[in-house]
Amino acid sequence: MAAARAAGAAGVEVLLVDSGARLGGQYHRQDSRAGTERFTLPSGVEYLGDSVVWALEPVAGGHRVHVRTGPADGPGRTGRSVDTPALVLATGAYDRALPFPGWDLPGVFTAGAAQALAKGQGVRVGERVLLAGTGPFLLPVARSLLDVGARVVGVLEAGEPVTGWLARPGGLLAGTGKLGELAGHAALLARHRVPYRRRTAVVEAHGTDRVEAVTAARLNPDWTVVPGSSRRVEVDAVCVGFGFTPQLELAVAARCALAGGFVAVDVAQATSVRGVFAAGELTGIGGAELSAAEGTIAGASAARLLGARPAPPVRALRKARTGRRFAAALDAAHPVRDGWRSWLREDTLVCRCEEVPYGELCAAAREREAYGGRSLKLVTRAGLGPCQGRICGRAVAELTGIQDAAATFARRPIAAPLRLGELAEDPGPQPEAL
Repeated sequence: MAAARAAGAAGVEVLLVDSGARLGGQYHRQDSRAGTERFTLPSGVEYLGDSVVWALEPVAGGHRVHVRTGPADGPGRTGRSVDTPALVLATGAYDRALPFPGWDLPGVFTAGAAQALAKGQGVRVGERVLLAGTGPFLLPVARSLLDVGARVVGVLEAGEPVTGWLARPGGLLAGTGKLGELAGHAALLARHRVPYRRRTAVVEAHGTDRVEAVTAARLNPDWTVVPGSSRRVEVDAVCVGFGFTPQLELAVAARCALAGGFVAVDVAQATSVRGVFAAGELTGIGGAELSAAEGTIAGASAARLLGARPAPPVRALRKARTGRRFAAALDAAHPVRDGWRSWLREDTLVCRCEEVPYGELCAAAREREAYGGRSLKLVTRAGLGPCQGRICGRAVAELTGIQDAAATFARRPIAAPLRLGELAEDPGPQPEAL
């Protein structure tokens, strides 16, 4: 949205493809003003809501963008293809989940899914809910659950964030606004008497038809379980989140270079591919303010490439510099330690879609010389189910030693759900030129 606004204000023609049904995005999904007031766009911007880009392909002078509009599970979706010399990717990120025994039971949610249901639909995922994982995102999720009437029985932080933050005071000071926001969440949890436990995690979920209880345990610094520390907690829902994974399908399709699992960009948000810019969680996890600043920079850069003369985004550049310092400190303060692998048993499902257990992955990994990343997927079927590795891909890669995991599991010619009938449709007239 910020990119579209910046490019549109510079006088260039813009098509904004948004997977949401109205302006505002994930962060503002509950804002009553979404689609109005501060969410308005310049007159030169065409907004295409409830739409997905399902494929990108390089063409002379730019890229061809293939779009589908309409609910993914509804009839009558319409198709559209557009050729553009300048493309801004802002596909965001989704929750990173770590497998553990019982995580495939109904009632185990990612933290982001629970928040989306609470903020977007006013639905609580359970009556007695436990949150577990690492990172400050657990706190606003707990707040969202409290807002819809759930009883949050605890927030379990697997790491030791205080030590991590104090080791990087510069990054801490760079995010003073974020710290105030987190302090507000913490105060609300205190008022509701929600326990917050550090170096503690959910290591197993129990139940028959759905989750009925979990085993929570204290963790050593490497995240192995402290012997004798396990305890059973009765819940009907558990929400887990261990940071985020960028949604890289379109960036990989555009052949953008990656660095550390994210899209590599310069100060102008330009990727390694001419005419392709990236902003937001795609380039690193830093929150809504940093994403908006990067979007403004990317939109101005794209407009400049098209011959416009936008005003230098000085304020956005300053916000982006500060935000990246805070984001780097955040990442360093909440690492995911390798000891989580000790939580698994031979029969623990790692790929839930294809029901591939940990033991089978280990057996395949022992034949590493025979299998590369793609072959391992074909042999075990891990990552080949409906989610296409979005949930399990990173864990599969870490457990089996696949190199370049981000590209391995994000390399998909079709980046979004598409019906076979839609794929077989007559493409119609020549693509539009933007």
